[in-house]
Parts: sequence; structure tokens; C-alpha cells
Amino acid sequence: RISPRVPTYLITPFCLAIFLSFNGLIIRLNSLDKFQLLSLIINNLKYCKSMQYTAKAPCIVETHWQIEEVLDGDSIIICHRFTGLRKEIRLYGLDAPEVKINRKMKEDEEKSSLPAQLLLQFGLQSLHFVLSVAPPKTVVTIITEQENYYDYWNRQLGYVILPGGLCLNELLLQNGYAKATPQYYCGQLAAYQMIAKRN
Repeated sequence: RISPRVPTYLITPFCLAIFLSFNGLIIRLNSLDKFQLLSLIINNLKYCKSMQYTAKAPCIVETHWQIEEVLDGDSIIICHRFTGLRKEIRLYGLDAPEVKINRKMKEDEEKSSLPAQLLLQFGLQSLHFVLSVAPPKTVVTIITEQENYYDYWNRQLGYVILPGGLCLNELLLQNGYAKATPQYYCGQLAAYQMIAKRN
């Protein structure tokens, strides 16, 4: 597993291309030697600040992953683009309805007093939303808090950062496809609960 500890504004070459385009520079990165590229990065770091993800805890940043499968509104399978390593990522700080009848669906039905068939429809809407903003083959960056690395079922927890710099976790909450929950605790939980209240 590759998990470099790097500043989030240097997550991928894609980020570099984005902030260069913000600065009005359209260049072919492949034509630069490493010294020109380093100089360009140093001269343009001020444009990266808006792209930083403000995780509160010490984090591990993992790059060069792509979505292989969307399981439901809060879980994805990712595959490393170079090593082929696969793993499941459970999104931090939120819970989306299930997409099949199972034990958790029955628990949600009891807690919410909503019928399972209605919850199932909500789950499918959440799944379709994720597929619309992050379909398979989407290249993502995973940010994981060191102190909250795995959930109870030994799945890696994470913030899923999309190519444009948006956080999939936040998009689900902002659009009402998931609810904030302390069950998958993260440093952003208080902010996620505020987002959920506004929506």
C-alpha cells in the first residue's frame, strides 16, 4: 500500500494542472524537466490553498487510486492504478441508506419508523448520486485520519477527494443523500452535522 505523507496541495499532478490553469498557465507538464516543474510549484503554491482539505487530525494521503465499484452511498471499492491493489473504503462521518434488505436495513427500519421499501428507494437514490459524480474509473485521492483508520468491520475509513478537489463525503451530505453520524467518527464530524442540519 502506498501512503505518502505529503501536503494535501501536492496530492496529484492533476492538482498541479488545476492550479496552473487557475493562474492562466496552460502548459504540457511532460515537457518540463524536474527543476522547471519544482520552480513552477514553488512560484504557484499560493494558488493551492483553496484546494486544501482541512482535516483536523494527522492524516495519511493516498494517491493514484481509482474507483472500481460503488457498493452503495457510503462505500466504494478502489484499485491502485499501478499496483492493482484493491480495498474497500467506508466514507467518514456519514451513513447512507442500504441498497438491499439486510440486518442493517431492519435496524434502520426500526429506528426511523419508515418501511424498508421506502428506505431501499432512498438507498438507491444515494447510490445513483455517487455513480453520477464518481463513476467507476474516477481517479480519487483518499485521506485517512491516523487515529480513525478502520471501522468495526475492518474497512478503511476515508475522505474521498474527487479530481476537481471536491470531497465526496460532503457532497452526499450537502445534497441530502446521507446523514451525519458519530458511528464513523472523524475530525470533520461537527462540520458534517452542521451541513446535515442545513439540509
